[in-house]
Amino acid sequence: MSHKATQSPKMPPRWFVHFFWRAHRLLYRLSGGRFLWTTSNKRGWGALRLTTIGRKSGQERTVILGYLEDGPNLMTLAMNGWDEGHPAWWLNLEAHPDAVVQLSGQHPRPVHARQSTGEERERLWRRWAAVDPNLDTFAGRRSTTTPVVVLEPRD
Repeated sequence: MSHKATQSPKMPPRWFVHFFWRAHRLLYRLSGGRFLWTTSNKRGWGALRLTTIGRKSGQERTVILGYLEDGPNLMTLAMNGWDEGHPAWWLNLEAHPDAVVQLSGQHPRPVHARQSTGEERERLWRRWAAVDPNLDTFAGRRSTTTPVVVLEPRD
């Protein structure tokens, strides 16, 4: 009787993840934002540009993140490239939850960030898992729980 071994999805090396996101930010700047995806593409998720205030420096910090829409809110995962610890942008939002997001082809808009909990977190996590079937496997490699971050519009 033969058993087919189930292989866990492979993660690219850490240096590649950093290089990829730096290259993505460069493409964003050079293209004027035309390289950001929308949620209507084949991936099922989009990319947004998030500007936070540095918790230590007090300076603006900008990152590009994957997101899903949830009614008027946007949601993302504070996954740190599936590495240990939380990403700096999430630590910045914990200290200063007001931020600015920009979606492809849209003007920047102010948001307020919060971590989802309970049933809302489970619902949003399942939505990501529907888009990325490897989500639970990747998250299981981390010793900490991956925050599910909700970005709510603010006036």
